[in-house]
Amino acid sequence: MKSSAKNIKLASVDDLFKTDEGRADDERERVQEIAISELHPFKDHPFKVLDDEKMMETVESIQQYGVLVPIIARPLPEGGYEIVSGHRRHRACELAGKETIPAIVRDLDDDEAVLLMVDSNLQRETILPSERACRHQSRNQRNHNHDRVCHHHRA
Repeated sequence: MKSSAKNIKLASVDDLFKTDEGRADDERERVQEIAISELHPFKDHPFKVLDDEKMMETVESIQQYGVLVPIIARPLPEGGYEIVSGHRRHRACELAGKETIPAIVRDLDDDEAVLLMVDSNLQRETILPSERACRHQSRNQRNHNHDRVCHHHRA
């Protein structure tokens, strides 16, 4: 007779005595410092990151005050992280000689990552017309994929 004991997962002593608040705290997103060298740009990132005057202002701000808003990244299967939101802050940190950057790491599928990337770029002061067109194209493609998946599940 085979034992099914290997399928049983026992809670640690810490887990047994943890409060509900402690369990909820474990579930919250956290800002963590990630090495710049572990970050990679989003594949086919449509928004331009230029080393222009605005970038130099961002570099100066980061040198003086640090990064005020963390980037959002997702873990890569091969290791490291893919930047979903914060490509300009990442570049400014490189130019400022920073070794780490504050980041929130989220597990996102491709559609979620594209939507977050596109929406976060809406918050920028200036968006080029070509970037705006790309944003709409990305959102439409994501909605098309979502509709196709929903239709597939209804069938």
